[in-house]
Amino acid sequence: MQQQSVTDVDVVVIGGGQAGLAAGYYLRRAGLRFVILDDQPAPGGAWPHMWPSLRLFSPAEFAALPGWPMPPWPDGFPPASHVISYLTAYEDRYDLPIQRPVRVTGVHRDGQHLAVTTNKRTWRARRVISATGTWQHPFWPIYPGAREFTGRQLHTVDYRRASDFTGARVVIVGGGNSAAQLVAEISTEAATTWVTTRPPRFLPDDVDGRVLFRVASERAAAVAAGKPDPGGPASLGDIVMVPEVRDARERGVLRPLPMFDRLTREGVAWGNTVQHADAIVWATGFRPALTHLRPLRLREHDGTIAVTGTCALKEPRLHLLGYGDWTGPGSATLLGVGRTAKAAVAQLALSD
Repeated sequence: MQQQSVTDVDVVVIGGGQAGLAAGYYLRRAGLRFVILDDQPAPGGAWPHMWPSLRLFSPAEFAALPGWPMPPWPDGFPPASHVISYLTAYEDRYDLPIQRPVRVTGVHRDGQHLAVTTNKRTWRARRVISATGTWQHPFWPIYPGAREFTGRQLHTVDYRRASDFTGARVVIVGGGNSAAQLVAEISTEAATTWVTTRPPRFLPDDVDGRVLFRVASERAAAVAAGKPDPGGPASLGDIVMVPEVRDARERGVLRPLPMFDRLTREGVAWGNTVQHADAIVWATGFRPALTHLRPLRLREHDGTIAVTGTCALKEPRLHLLGYGDWTGPGSATLLGVGRTAKAAVAQLALSD
């Protein structure tokens, strides 16, 4: 490792988004010396990078981090700007020790400690909580002809507004909430074709993120207790009927087609049937942003890290928080991450 000034703390939290803030709340309550390292220039985690009209799929009062409710939003489902304001105020309210922008270059074993190297200094800690999320690793599936297509291709991370596609023919790929919201929005300015790898599931109008999280939690608790999986009406990936999506349903634009076979120069194709397109928007999700943990050699074949609770099986001084259900039911959501953060801090404190 490169020689840098070294600062000792009890815990280093890597990532200053919603998961990192939730961890900071419980670390403060536990009386531990900690620092939160964030590579972003401003508060909000991934939210400042999302398109402005994106909505949460839970009402604001059910999308809070621990300790402090999110202020309500008039029609229930707040946009990204409201979430950013809340996360910014949350940092100040709890006086969380966040340093930004700090880029973590690696986490290394250092005797009884873990050393977190950055572009500025090295932090040495008894425990590390990795909470970097997934937004920095968009997933682009590989399909034949992708390099032949002459139109524009972009991922969810690149999308900003429907008016960028006025009068165009746009193919939107993906079967989750983001894809449905994109279809709803872009279809007001462009001719849209929606394709999915499996038929999407639309939830009843009165079901939102509150219900999904409760169902996910009940299923996880049953399985952990050795009971049969009770199943449930939906998953956190199913489509919540926020107002814009309901409007799109009424306009008749939520009509998904099966996934195409290939891309062509002018569009996409199913066998001999070609759909012309000026742009393709890939709303195909993300993968965990775990490059900084590469020196520990913990990754499994599926790209995740094996954990018990949030603790890495092969490195018990490391906890992973907020990456998805494999780090706790609903842990990638504002509503769900607080419960997982509380358990993680309790687990690392008890292990000292």
